[in-house]
Amino acid sequence: PLLASAHESSCIRLWTIQGNLMKELMPFSERPTGPLTALCTDDFTKILLTGSKEGYIFRWNMASFLEDSRNIKNKIKEELCWRAHATEVVDLLIEEEKNVVVTASIDGSVRLWHARTGYYFGYFGQARKFELSDTSRLILPSDVNDFCAIIKEESKHKEKKKVIYPLVLDRDK
Repeated sequence: PLLASAHESSCIRLWTIQGNLMKELMPFSERPTGPLTALCTDDFTKILLTGSKEGYIFRWNMASFLEDSRNIKNKIKEELCWRAHATEVVDLLIEEEKNVVVTASIDGSVRLWHARTGYYFGYFGQARKFELSDTSRLILPSDVNDFCAIIKEESKHKEKKKVIYPLVLDRDK
């Protein structure tokens, strides 16, 4: 068993049932994250989805980490990031059988996305039927203009380099 919490600082914390902190995660995509407002997992807790106040969805792969969380090589990988709504995401649901993600926002819209690629299928209440088999069409909702970003495994957080300033004021010179 595992508990996950999403925070205003964009941090995701994973906890044991006993309340011990296992891992802290921060999204490292180029997209602005902002406070996290929603999270969900698949049935086997291999995939973690988080939604942000800015309308972004982040997909994390936790499979290798959960196999052996003590092994440093087993990391949680951020795989995908996409803008699902122009406003805050308030709920997420992953439907594994159909391979879709359902997102809801404070703007009142509920949208359907491909779970692995972030492709947009449509919104609830639209006139046309959802076509879940066609992921080749790159369409976006009318209020979103950012395509999904695939996060490469070799991407890492940019660390601040420690700079040594060897220049010293020499009053004699």
